[in-house]
Amino acid sequence: MISIYRLRALLVLGCFLTASLGMAQTGPEERDVPQAGEEVPNTGNAEKKPELPRVYRKLSLGMGLEDLKEALKQDEFFNFRGDRDVSFLPLGEQNLVETTGFSFIKRALFQLRSGKVFVMAFTMNRELMDHYSIFTVFVEKYGEPDFLDPKQAVWESANTRIAIERPLTVTYIDMQVFNELLDTAQTKASQEFQIREDFLNDF
Repeated sequence: MISIYRLRALLVLGCFLTASLGMAQTGPEERDVPQAGEEVPNTGNAEKKPELPRVYRKLSLGMGLEDLKEALKQDEFFNFRGDRDVSFLPLGEQNLVETTGFSFIKRALFQLRSGKVFVMAFTMNRELMDHYSIFTVFVEKYGEPDFLDPKQAVWESANTRIAIERPLTVTYIDMQVFNELLDTAQTKASQEFQIREDFLNDF
């Protein structure tokens, strides 16, 4: 039976892959129309946005497993228990690290592929932290989000994607690894669609 830790990691990655597949399949005219509550992008002579961060405290995208474990041990905001918080996923060359937190951080999840972190997700303690405060800080530092709907605000660059998800989780994603996984998911979806069409044509 798949553990709750592995299931959570699969859900985190699955949500992002599903959302991106949906956006990729939407026509450009439909994507350009702002939805209710969505910010209208500024296409004028806006200043270039600052580079998105790949580091939170001493934790970073691209760091190795041993460096990640050491950084978590030294950080007072995490209750890392060592290898007990590390598990393997039923996905090629992937590990999961999940630990509880203290104070503002309720829980943290890290997904690694080929020994490197490519997803960091921090669930906040909503008794001590609120969505508006985090969202405001991101807007002040990195400008308006590239995508906004009632469920999440997303900032994205060529290398990094950061989402503030409701009720209150901040997720960092390495876009190079993410795009590789997205290409694999799209190829699989295309193959499954073709198999379905071939089956229907047999009637």
